[in-house]
Amino acid sequence: MSTPRPRPTPAPASGRRARRLLQLYGGLVLYGVSSALLVTADLGLEPWGVLHQGLAGRTGLTIGVVSVLVGAVVLLLWIPLRQRPGLGTVSNVFVVGIAMDGTLALLPQAHALTVRVPLLLAGVLLNGVATGLYIAARYGPGPRDGLMTGLHRRTGRSVRLVRTAIEAAVVATGFALGGTVGAGTVLYAVSIGPLVQLFLRLSAVAPSSPPGSTAVAAGPSGRATLRG
Repeated sequence: MSTPRPRPTPAPASGRRARRLLQLYGGLVLYGVSSALLVTADLGLEPWGVLHQGLAGRTGLTIGVVSVLVGAVVLLLWIPLRQRPGLGTVSNVFVVGIAMDGTLALLPQAHALTVRVPLLLAGVLLNGVATGLYIAARYGPGPRDGLMTGLHRRTGRSVRLVRTAIEAAVVATGFALGGTVGAGTVLYAVSIGPLVQLFLRLSAVAPSSPPGSTAVAAGPSGRATLRG
């Protein structure tokens, strides 16, 4: 009579939690770094970046501080929309802006296109990596994501329509205030979706399953929302 083989022991929940936290904060820091690269390239920012830059120019605050303040205001809008923030939501408000200002303080000004174009490309790519990391950590959406999904639920309009309306308003307001809209804005708009979908798959953390479960962990939905 053969001895039954012991079943593999699932990874400890503490290990998964540590990886998720590492992904969350690593992703948020990288998001701030990517935004700083786009600002330094000066060839067009992501939609919310246009607004942040425009407000920073009018108020004299740093763009990172403006990002924090705008995130906090947007988070307040969750209250009437009955959205519930998570650890990732609150962390998003502060970490991205701090990382952005810290990176901008270290980066020299770029004048030549031979430097600015690679900075733009690196910023867009890194933004996709960062977004995939922090969304896949599953600690709650960013404040701007929650605004979109909350309005979707309350109005019954499609996520695509709500997102487009919000970002069009954000870009128009930011541009009117002096934010930079350009080729980088267009490149970001057309490439960020595919990039995030790719890095969501690569960054997925399998949810915990009870011992003996036959369930297969699914990756994050392709409908995951974006911060930008």
